[in-house]
Formats: sequence, C-alpha cells, structure tokens
Amino acid sequence: MDLTRGLLVAWVLSLWPGFTDTFNMDIKKPRVIPGSRAAFFGYTVQQHDISGKKWLVIGAPLETNGHQKTGDVYKCPVTQGNCTKLNLGRVTLSNVSERKDNMRLGLSLATNPKDNSFLACSPLWSHECGSSYYTTGMCSRVNSNFRFSKTVAPALQRCQTYMDIIIVLDGSNSIYPWVEVQHFLINILRKFYIGPGQIQVGVVQYGEDVVHEFHLNDYRSVKDVVEAASHIEQRGGTETRTAFGIEFARSEAFQKGGRKGAKKVMIVITDGESHDSPDLEEVIQQSERDNVTRYAVAVLGYYNRRGINPEAFLNEIKYIASDPDDKHFFNVTDEAALKDIVDALGDRIFSLEGTNKNETSFGLEMSQTGFSSHIVEDGILLGAVGAYDWNGAVLKETSSGKVIPLRESYLKEFPEELKNHGAYLGYTVTSVVSSRQGRVYVAGAPRFNHTGKVILFTMHNNRSLTIHQALQGEQIGSYYGSEITSVDVDGDGVTDVLLVGAPMYFSEGGERGRVYIYNLRQSRFVYDGTLKDSHSYQNARFGSSIASVQDLNQDSYNDVVVGAPLEDNHRGVIYIFHGFQDSILKTPKQRIAASELAPSLQYFGCSIHGQLDLDEDGLVDLAVGALGNAVILWSRPVVQIKASLHFEPSKINIFHRDCKRSGRDATCLAAFLCFTPVFLAPHYQTSTVGIRYNATMDERRYTPRAHLDEGGDRYTNRAALLSSSQEHCERINFHVLDTADYVKPVTFSVEYSLEDPDYGPMLDDGWPSTLRVSVPFWNGCNEDEHCVPDLLLDARSDLPTAMEYCQRVLRKPAQDCSAYTLSFDTTVFIIESTRRRVAVEALLENKGENAYSTVLNISQSANLQFASLIQKDDSDGSIECVNEEKRLHKKVCNVSYPFFRAKAKVAFRLDFEFSKSVFLHHMEIQLTAGSDSDEEESTKEDNTALLRLHLKYEADVLFTRSSSLSHYEVKPNSSLERYHGIGPPFNCVFKIQNLGLFPIHGVMMKFTVPIATRGGNRLLLLKGFLADQANTSCNIWGNSTEYRHAPTEEDLSRAPQLNHSNADVVSINCNVRLAPNQEISFHLLGNLWLRSLKALKYKLMRITVHAALQRQFHSPFIFREEDPSRQITFEISKQEDSQIPIWIIVGSSLGGLLLLALLVLALWKLGFFKSAKRRREPGLDPTPKVLE
Repeated sequence: MDLTRGLLVAWVLSLWPGFTDTFNMDIKKPRVIPGSRAAFFGYTVQQHDISGKKWLVIGAPLETNGHQKTGDVYKCPVTQGNCTKLNLGRVTLSNVSERKDNMRLGLSLATNPKDNSFLACSPLWSHECGSSYYTTGMCSRVNSNFRFSKTVAPALQRCQTYMDIIIVLDGSNSIYPWVEVQHFLINILRKFYIGPGQIQVGVVQYGEDVVHEFHLNDYRSVKDVVEAASHIEQRGGTETRTAFGIEFARSEAFQKGGRKGAKKVMIVITDGESHDSPDLEEVIQQSERDNVTRYAVAVLGYYNRRGINPEAFLNEIKYIASDPDDKHFFNVTDEAALKDIVDALGDRIFSLEGTNKNETSFGLEMSQTGFSSHIVEDGILLGAVGAYDWNGAVLKETSSGKVIPLRESYLKEFPEELKNHGAYLGYTVTSVVSSRQGRVYVAGAPRFNHTGKVILFTMHNNRSLTIHQALQGEQIGSYYGSEITSVDVDGDGVTDVLLVGAPMYFSEGGERGRVYIYNLRQSRFVYDGTLKDSHSYQNARFGSSIASVQDLNQDSYNDVVVGAPLEDNHRGVIYIFHGFQDSILKTPKQRIAASELAPSLQYFGCSIHGQLDLDEDGLVDLAVGALGNAVILWSRPVVQIKASLHFEPSKINIFHRDCKRSGRDATCLAAFLCFTPVFLAPHYQTSTVGIRYNATMDERRYTPRAHLDEGGDRYTNRAALLSSSQEHCERINFHVLDTADYVKPVTFSVEYSLEDPDYGPMLDDGWPSTLRVSVPFWNGCNEDEHCVPDLLLDARSDLPTAMEYCQRVLRKPAQDCSAYTLSFDTTVFIIESTRRRVAVEALLENKGENAYSTVLNISQSANLQFASLIQKDDSDGSIECVNEEKRLHKKVCNVSYPFFRAKAKVAFRLDFEFSKSVFLHHMEIQLTAGSDSDEEESTKEDNTALLRLHLKYEADVLFTRSSSLSHYEVKPNSSLERYHGIGPPFNCVFKIQNLGLFPIHGVMMKFTVPIATRGGNRLLLLKGFLADQANTSCNIWGNSTEYRHAPTEEDLSRAPQLNHSNADVVSINCNVRLAPNQEISFHLLGNLWLRSLKALKYKLMRITVHAALQRQFHSPFIFREEDPSRQITFEISKQEDSQIPIWIIVGSSLGGLLLLALLVLALWKLGFFKSAKRRREPGLDPTPKVLE
C-alpha cells in the first residue's frame, strides 16, 4: 500500500464511531472488584483515604445480615485483596423498637475528606410506634478507621407510645377471687406496646404495705412482662391504704427505671374505700405536679356481695382519676367483670397516641431520611423524600443539633394545591458556593408537577429556609432533578457549573436521558444547553449518575463523568466531559463501555466517584459502580510532544547542483527534526517516552520532487526515545533532482505517535501530532529574491472589415466599396457565409524578470466556443490549458510553468467556433496575462488584450421563383360573357431558403404586382397572398379590386412590358425571420382579366411581378448581391381582328359554285352516276368460270 492510500485509510478509521473515543483513562487494565449481585454490590462507590492508604467504600443495599436484608458497606483495597464487610447493618439504635429488614443500608454514601470519615445511610430504616412502623431513615457515621462512631437520625421522633406505666394493684383480703385480677392484669399488659422507645410497665401491690412486683426497666417485651405478671400472688391485708400505694408509685416506682421525657401513666385498681383517705388530697396534688395521668378502676364486688351502698367509694375513686372522669374512671360489678374493660381501658390509654397535632411529628414519620446525603463544613445534609406526605424535605444534622424546616418553608415553590403529587424533594442534595451568597444548598424534586424541579436555598436555625432560585424541568416523567452535581471547573473555590440530570428524558423512541448545564452568572445559574451523549442510544438513561471529578486530563481544569447504566443493552457506559475555563465542554472526550472492560458487567455507571489518586502515580483515578462489581479505571499520564523542523540550507537552489545522486546532478539538503516531550503531571517530570514518527516529502504529489538519501524513497519511519523536557534532534538527508515545478515549495510532513499507545503515557489529543514545514525554491531573481516581471500581450483576429470584405470578396473598386459601407459602421467586421470559426493571432512577451506561475486567462462571449490553442514553433516557452467544464466561456492556461523566463516570448493562435445556439451582434475575446510575481502597476495596462468586434453576417440564402402561368394567347373571337371577363388562373411562388449557420432576421421581402394600366384597365385579378410561416407579418398597399368593368381602348403597343414603373401596382412588404436550414414560400394567387386584355391594343405584352430581398438598417445581415431580386413575367399575345371586302366574298362564292358544277359534269361524263345493274350484259353469268 502506498503512502497516500495508507493515510486515507487512517483518516477514514479515525472518523469511525468509537475510534476517537479513547483518551487518557486506561481501559486495557481495569481493576474489577467482584461482589454479590443479589446484594447489588457496587450500587454506590466512594474513594477513601486513611493515612495514605487508599480504599474503595462500596455500598451493597441488599446485603443480608443474619436473617435480615439490611444492606451493608464494604471496604475494598484498591490494588489487590478481598473486600471486607463493615457489618454496619448490625448497628442498633438504642431505646428504639427498630426494624432493619430491607432498610437499604448503603443506598447513599458520602465521604468527608477533612477527617477521612464517611456516612452510610439506610433510608428505609424503620421503627415501631404502637401499631405503626415509621420509615424515618437512619445514617451511620464511620471514622477513619472504619469504625462506627455515631448514628445520625434527625427525623427520628419519640413515639406517642413512649410511656412509663405503673399499675397499682389492691392486694388486700377483700379482693376475691385474685385470679380474675391476675387475668385482667395479663390481658391489659398484652395490649401494651412494650419495647425500647415505647412502653415500660412496672407493677406495685398494696394493702397494709406496698411492694414492687417488678420495676419499669425489668422487662423489655410483652412476653416477659406477661410471664412475670402471671406469677404475682395476692399479698393480702386487712387494710386498704390506697393513698400510700399511689404515693409509693409516684415517688419510687417512676424513679426506678423511669425515662426522661416519657409520659407517666398510673392505673389504680381497688375494691374499697381507703383507710388513709385523708392523705389522698396531698397525694393527688403531688401526682398532678409530676404530670402523672391516672386511670382509676373501682371493683364493686365487695359492696355488691354485702349490699353496701358504694357511693362514697365511687366518689373517692373518681377523685383519684384524672379529669375528665368519663375518660379516666372505670367501675365494674365484681372482679370477674374486669375482663370487660380491658379493651376500653387500652383504647383510652392509647388514645394519647396520635392525638398530638404537631406537624413535624406527622410530617417526618415516613421521611426516608438519608435517601441522599451531602457533607458540608458545618454538618450533613440529608434528603428526606417521604417527608411531608412525600413532597420531601432536606434536613441538616450539625454538631449543635438538627435543623428541620417546617412544611410552610417550602410553600413558595411547592404550593399547597400540589401537596398530593409527591414531589420527592431531597431525591438528591448537594451545594454550590457563590462569591456573593457563600454556601447555598441544592435539592432536586424529580416528581414535582410531573416535570421535576431543583431549588437553591439556605437554611436557618429557626426552622425556616430562603429559596434563592428554582429550576424547572421541561418534560413530563423525565425525572429532572434526580441527579445534581456542582462543579468548580477552575478550582478557585467558587462553583462554575451546576449539572442537573433527567435520566428518563424521552427522545428518539426511548428514555435516552439528558443532562442540563447551568452556568453561574452573578449569583444565578443560567441555562447553557445540555451535555451530549455521542451515540444516541435508546433507553440509556444518560444522567442517572453525575460526578464532578478532579482533573483527569491534567489540564488544570476539573472534569465531569456521566453514567448511562442502561446503555448498550443494560451493560452500561460512562462518558467523560472535560472542563475548560469556567464551563464544561458539551461533547464527551471519552466513552467507556462496560463491554470494553469485562463481559460480565451490567448497569456499569450506576455510581461514579473520582477524587483521589489511588495508585500513587500522581493522577486521579475513577471508581465506577456496577451490578455486583466495582471498577477502578486508572488514569494515564498525558504528554505533549513539541516538534520543530528546520533545513540547511534554508532554500533549494536549482541553479547550483552540489551533489550527485543516482548518477545525476542534484541539490542536496539536510532536515533537522527535533522533539521535546512535556509531561503535564508533575510526577512524571523525569520520565521517558518512546515515539515513532513518519517523515514524508511532497505527500500530496503523485511524483515527489525530493527524495531521501537513505533508500531514495520519499518517506522514512523511525523510532526515538525522548526524555522529559529535553530536546532530541535527528538529521534527515535528502536531495532534489530536475523538476518542472520550481514555484511551490517542497513540503516536509511529520506524523508522530507513541510507540506503545495502549500503555504508559498518552498523547494530549488537543496538542498537534503532525508537523508540516515547507522548504522553498530560490527564484533566481535579484538579491532580495523579489521578481518583477513585465508582461506584454498583443492579439488580433482574422475577420475582414467591411471594406476588406467589399474589395476582396465582392471584388469592387475602392470607390464603390466606400459607398457600400455607408449603410453600416465602417468598424464592422464581416462573417462570411462559409466561415465557421474565427482565429486570433496572439503574442505574449515578458520584458522583465522571471514571472512565476504565469497564467493566461481566456474569456469569450457566449456566441463563441473555444476550439483550440496552437503554439508557434518559434516560441520560447509553452502553454498548457486546463479544461474546466463548469466555466464554459473561460479558459485558464499555464504559461511555461513553473516560471516564464525573462525576455521570453510565446506566439500562439486561438481558434473559436461560432455557437449554433447563441447569436449576438458582436463578439468579444479577452486575453489576460498574470503571475504570482509582483508586477509593477504601471506596466500592467498591456497585460490585457481585448477584442470587441461589431459583426455583420453574410446571409447564405437561396432565392427562387416559379409560376403556374408563363404565356397566354388572347384570340379575337373568343367569348367573354361566359367567364364574365376572368381569364386563366395563376400561382406565383417565391421561395427563400436559409442555407447558413446563423438565423436570419431584420430582412424584408418586397413584392410589386402590376394589376392595371395607367389608363385604368385591369390586367390581373388578385385573389390571395399566402406565406407558409404563421409568424410572418405582411402589409399590402394599393387597390387590387376597384377598377371599372368596361375596358376602354388603350394602345399598349409601345409599352411591351408592364411593371411598377408604368402600371398601377399592389405592393406587399413582409418581414422575414428564418432559422438555419429553414425556408419560407410566398404564394401570389389570381387570374388574368380577359375583358381588358381583349380590348387593349397590343400584339405581345409582358406583365412582370417583381420580388426583392431588402436588409433593414439595423439588420446584422448583408447579402453578397446587393438587394437580390427575382421576377415572374406573364407573356400575353393577341391576333389582330381585320375587315374583308364584299366583292371578294361574292366572287369567292360564285367561283366555288362554278367549280362544283364542273366537277359534277365531269363525273357524269364518266358515268359516275349510272346504275350498276344496267351496265351488266344479258345472259352474263356473274359467277366467273373456273378453268379446268
């Protein structure tokens, strides 16, 4: 394959999709870290640095711990070794009845580079509150040693069942049977939600004394409490000291195991009036001060069995119960009836649950806090998509507490009428830094009004926030705002770009996805288009993950990586976009498909992180999550190769041959090719790089003018080892032999690349990898090498002037020709009818210095077509013309290329053919000479020769005539009445044929027809005049009909020929237009007028019809014969009518009679009149005899 073909193939391959996708992320040696696909290992990834050792923190939100699918987080070494599960799923939150199954630990991860800690969130973590499970979400902070340090759960609220309940049982002797009381106790305990963060129960029994059956914190489950209650035995006693029992419960039972903030509830069950009733008033007052809610149950069994009035007892029990009595007081007929109030008592107690109308309590119960997370200087931002009826919220956890904005804070952008739409605010959270406003938080709400919204806001400690700007999505269902990333492109600490993902944006038949670009302009973000995925895949969900990463290509600008995990049939792709100045380039610089890395990868690009140098080579590396895998992509160093080329000597002197090559004289030169590698990363300033380069001379020429001394070819391929920042030069010797082109310099093209492009450094694709330098020829002019030519051009045509035509062609004397040319301009040139082309004799001369790239431009009018250029033998140079089909009336010719020597002359003849389709009254031929050398303006006037000739065309016509009548004899005794004086008809035909090349116009046909004598006697009767061309217009003058019918005697014997000079005529003028090879016929139809022809006196009369061709003054045509004419003559003869004397008639009659008589007599004498019967003899046999 020759070089030209090879370069073409390389260029075509470079345009193939994916061929130019590669840059400096190494796809040949990725580190793929496997994990559990069922646990969705790799759903989130974060790079982590602990004391210089690099790790990947990888989320597996479906990981199993024991029998629960809690999710978890793994730490994985970046070089080699297995991953270790951190068992964060086993972390338990104290004092909460938690439910960790399916809590999705690791769904969001956030690292804090300041203290090397990270945050792992479980947004579906839930806890039990009474009969409900609240999914408030929970996060775990992990320190730099991968140890759990703190739980973060700002949405966690105390349950309404957070109660300390003390049951005060009357165990005196009057209670009977005790088993019924025990059953009641067990049944009521079973209705309590006992557990951490909910209800604690303690039981005291009193009679004469008070004892603890068990304390509040003795048992933490219903099962254990019921088991303990089933073993409580009746203590007995003759007295019922109710006041003492209540005071004991208030002062001691609530203190042993009681919890701060827990609601205090006391249930008193007794069957009789107290023996220490005087103490009740003080005891009840102290209980009120301690906010103890009291339920009192009166058991009337003792009174009913003895028929005692219980009124005093009931009043005492009502006094014990908290107000109002209808909610806190119960009475039963006996101990067995206690079971009937279990449900009612439980409902009364738990009616406290949910009665508080506090908005925050209800709004955060299903908040799913930790769905997204972001670490800022003073705390942690957590997205809570389920807060406030799934409209969402953003919560903040700080060292001094938590900030939970009220629902009303969001109403400006999330109005009340859309509260049931589920905006999911907090689906993703981040922050930006403005020079004016400082740190501003950003949160996405992908379901707002179905199109999505992003808000920028600041939070205040009074639970309010200020919304500075809102960005609105454009397409329903696009999930605009589900991914947000801020980018500080130039690294100055101020955010430059905000990227908003809409991964479900529908276009081209699928969820292709879109990423919107917003640039920061004066504290507001302004829309600036979208990032483009290069392959237009359907259902790619481009923008599902967006990561701002540290400078990957080592150009000092931070970059962006966007994931499309569903692209390529769910295998996944990531796109790398480079930053530049204060924005992000919209076209991806590199596309990395999972199929290029490992065949088993799926959903590659679901998470991305790139902030650390993982392999200690000074370059930032990428961590990318996939289903069941995490992938590390290593950055390759970027190197710029600076190339230069110079020649010795600096110009090619073809006039000085200083060497011999292949036995021929040649001009020898040397090229010095120098390379200097510059690594962009400081870590590589002492490195080396191997390159390979191709050096080619005259690559765009089929035949090169220069050749290498080594091998004699036009190109060479070499390798070189370069050291960073050090110049390396190589000498390439070449020579130039004879060549026809000394004008255009010899080009020296160099293409260089890395010797091993798959490994090691990477060439900066924004830096040139080719070099093209030209070495010029010395032009042979003065010392300053400035050639000043002086071109002179002269031309003349071979067309004759009108005078020359008249003398040479018409062969007329000069005096006659002067009169001939008066009908048109003397500057007119004549085109003879036999001429088909015109010739121009030209001379081009250079009176000055060498003229390089001399060009002769030929242009002609549209009625001419270039035919040929013939160079004269005595010329000093050559002319070669270039065919250009698009330029029909122009021609470009090179004169003695590459240069027209000083004092040289070129004589040549140009031939032009006349066009058959274009006819003009003039012709124009312009010749212009020019060159690339700088000719002085004062000498350029004679560089152009213009021939503009006014033309007359010699018409080549055939003019003929014919007639149906040429002679007629008029007899004196002919009858006229029969024909009313009309004689024989005639049809005169005049025909004109255009035999020439050009169309004829501006010509008139003029007819004169004698129709009567000057005495008024009609000669001809005209019946019609016809022209066989429809577009021919004719005018007729003269009277052709109104003549007297009775002729008069008129002697025409002295006028034997009648024409327009001695007769009355009819004139007919017709304009003639004839295309080449076209003809026209004129028909003159009529009859002779016999009445006049009989009466007139003549012997022989000639009636002449005359037709003549006449050119109009403006006509471009001339005729070789001046006003050519044709005529048709009718010859009419007549016999004379003479008088015979009477005596001649009588004498002739008598003489005839006498002669007749003599003839008769002679015949009679001869027997002519005798009968044939009488002449026959008698007896004569008429039959002849026959001789025997």
